[in-house]
Amino acid sequence: MKNKELQNTESKIEKAENKERKKDESKKEQLDEQELIRESGQLSLAESRWHQKIHLLSVIGEIEGHECLSSNTKTTKYEHVLPKLAEIEDSDQVDGVLVLLNTVGGDVESGLAIAEMISSLSKPTVSLVLGGSHSIGVPLAVSTDYSFIVPSGTMVIHPVRMSGTVIGAPPTYDYFQQMQNRIIHFIASHSRADEKRLEQLMMNTTMLTKDLGTILVGADAVKEGLIDEVGGIDQALHKLHEIIREQKNECL
Repeated sequence: MKNKELQNTESKIEKAENKERKKDESKKEQLDEQELIRESGQLSLAESRWHQKIHLLSVIGEIEGHECLSSNTKTTKYEHVLPKLAEIEDSDQVDGVLVLLNTVGGDVESGLAIAEMISSLSKPTVSLVLGGSHSIGVPLAVSTDYSFIVPSGTMVIHPVRMSGTVIGAPPTYDYFQQMQNRIIHFIASHSRADEKRLEQLMMNTTMLTKDLGTILVGADAVKEGLIDEVGGIDQALHKLHEIIREQKNECL
């Protein structure tokens, strides 16, 4: 009788310990998730009504290059994004990627590196332009399988700029042109926009008072062939799940 009571007591203690351990693990997971969001703006949408696992990638603020920006500047760091994209490609725990964009642009090399990485993923991808996706943010917006922009979202297309001392020699201008051609070619090859039209938009002198370029708002970006559709988070998620289902059906 005493042995039975002892066993029951031990069983209750073990259950209580397991319950406490699960609580601690759950708290740790929540803290890890919050830290991940704070540091890199990334999150896994695992509890989907369609039972598909989506990775959320946020491209916000300025895209940081090879030099660290000031601590009071919001940035997207390529050293955070590139390894994560490689992990997503190799993972069987991720079905698709949703890219949220609200960026002023930034470093050309880093922006193109992220855009090339996204475009080469075998997993379905959808982008959503929210506040804006300017400058090198344009290639990022068009790098996915399908793209959306909210009605009030903006995209600024302008020529390549360089900070610091610039030597006024022909090779410098050739380098500028080469870099600009890389951007134009990437945008044209991943959207419905024409290369000549993109160059016209870049060199527009009638819209910006202190610069060359064009501001496209919402439906204008769709009209120019940069973005596929005007919509919000609901449409973007529906489209991503639709592409995932289509891809899975093709594999059957």
